[in-house]
Amino acid sequence: MKLLRLKITDPDGFRSLPCGFEHHFRSEWNLQDEIAQPEEFAPFVCAGPNGSGKSNLLEVLAAIFFQLEILRVRRSFLPEVLQDPDQDFSPVAFELDYLIRLPEQYLLPDRSVWAQVCVRKHSGEPIHIQWQNQSDFDAIADQGNHTDILLPQYVLGYSSGENEILSLPFFKLRFVQYDEYWNALTKQLGYPGYPDTRLAYLDNGFSQAILLCNLLFQDEATLRPFRQEVGIEALREFRIILKRSIEVPIQQASKLISDDDAVQAYSTHSYFVDNPAIFLNEETATYTVNLLHLLEGDERSSIIEKLKRCATLSYQDETTDTLILDYWVNEATRQAFRNNFDNSPLAFFQALQVLLMLNLYSVSDNLKADIYRSTSHYVSETVPTLASDERIMRFKHFYFTKQGVEKPMLLKELSDGEHQLLHSLGVCLLFRGTNSLFLLDEPETHFNPAWRASFISSLRNCLQGQESETSQEMLITTHSPFLISDSKRDKVLVFDKNSETRTVSITHPKYNTLGASINKITMTTFGKRETIGGHAQILLGALRARFEQGEDISTLITELDRELGDSVEKLLLVKAMLDRNKSSSEEEQG
Repeated sequence: MKLLRLKITDPDGFRSLPCGFEHHFRSEWNLQDEIAQPEEFAPFVCAGPNGSGKSNLLEVLAAIFFQLEILRVRRSFLPEVLQDPDQDFSPVAFELDYLIRLPEQYLLPDRSVWAQVCVRKHSGEPIHIQWQNQSDFDAIADQGNHTDILLPQYVLGYSSGENEILSLPFFKLRFVQYDEYWNALTKQLGYPGYPDTRLAYLDNGFSQAILLCNLLFQDEATLRPFRQEVGIEALREFRIILKRSIEVPIQQASKLISDDDAVQAYSTHSYFVDNPAIFLNEETATYTVNLLHLLEGDERSSIIEKLKRCATLSYQDETTDTLILDYWVNEATRQAFRNNFDNSPLAFFQALQVLLMLNLYSVSDNLKADIYRSTSHYVSETVPTLASDERIMRFKHFYFTKQGVEKPMLLKELSDGEHQLLHSLGVCLLFRGTNSLFLLDEPETHFNPAWRASFISSLRNCLQGQESETSQEMLITTHSPFLISDSKRDKVLVFDKNSETRTVSITHPKYNTLGASINKITMTTFGKRETIGGHAQILLGALRARFEQGEDISTLITELDRELGDSVEKLLLVKAMLDRNKSSSEEEQG
């Protein structure tokens, strides 16, 4: 995927992006250069002061693809607010142009592999997708709905900060995924075994699943960054605990079915009498709902049976209706996972994604309705966190070996920076074989300087040189000059917000950013001319004032060396002192 142009035509704008905001992501020259080198990968690096609109660019892209996804999956299980074709989501008007690489079956000899897609939305009107160069592709492309092939396979969001401004559309679709499963369970419908929606917000709740999938499936060469940067050697063991059922009081059982279905049934009990996933316990006056029912069943294809076949040991606790699966990891274990999950870490991750999604069972209908209508920046904080023994799916005893550590250690023992690096690179490795859009909001906040300096290179190693049918697009917001120093100037977007008009502008740096020094970038792009901290600057200023007042230079230089470390600012002050001392000596000799 390659973004070309975005324009906000919503009269109210979008967050800090005003009506009329427009950005061209690529010049025609740069676009042709990229197309000629399809194996190369480089993200857009979005930089600028706090509050300059960097995160809003990622958020508006997520909001637009949320609208496109609702158009693609609109079905009966969607809540009314999402089903209404006349519903206007923010932004209510916009223009988005991009290229998407199409599968081989749509291509003609010596013709383009890139579909030109124009998305248009006017206030009060439905969203429209236009395929501009449709005639360049095979005639089969003229048949049916093209939405599936004209949209990215996945839109992936991640934010390391507490202000998860990016998360709202992703959280809405996370509940849509749950509703899809719940609808199939209560109506005894089929379920594909993976989430149908393409937007995924991969927050820290998925960290264990992401690392597990990579350590089980990827080869040694692919996992080299994990070894070199964090020192992870091998996965030793882990446990998956599955709580099969939940209890629903009879008086609340009506929430299990829709109003239309309730009207058709003589009673709530008659509606459930033939559903093998729901049982009435008259002694406790509750319904027992087996949430895993759709994932068990068929011994060959069901997620639960696949997990059992890969397990070293499995145990069913009848008292708590809990399935415990233990895995002692060796090459036979890895091969079992490859055989059962299509030799694909992504297929295994999607299975885990379904199981983790079931932990949303405790969210009330009222809270879900609020989230679907919400425009809040902090929607993730409103979702309750379950105690570990109340979760449908959880990991435990996740042990691996690490360089320099004598005994196997738990994943939770890693530092925040180690977690963040494994998470960011792990997401890229999982989705490297897809046409996806990555929206990463400050993914390197906990990194040490060395990791920040190598982060762009690590991302490139994860994503470039992939199969010819795949192409990823990535936008990263950052305050780190290291990411800019590893990017060409056409890939660096510098944000600025006018203090009076509050309008946001995006420009490219006027200097060659690739290989530029950290000092150059800090001064030019971030407007920070000092290379030392504020307190040190105050101390240096006091010494300079004493120098200008005529204190003894040798005494000041001795104090300067004792109090402050080496810096450009210190060097310049010492030089000024020595130059004056030299001039004074020459005057005395003259």
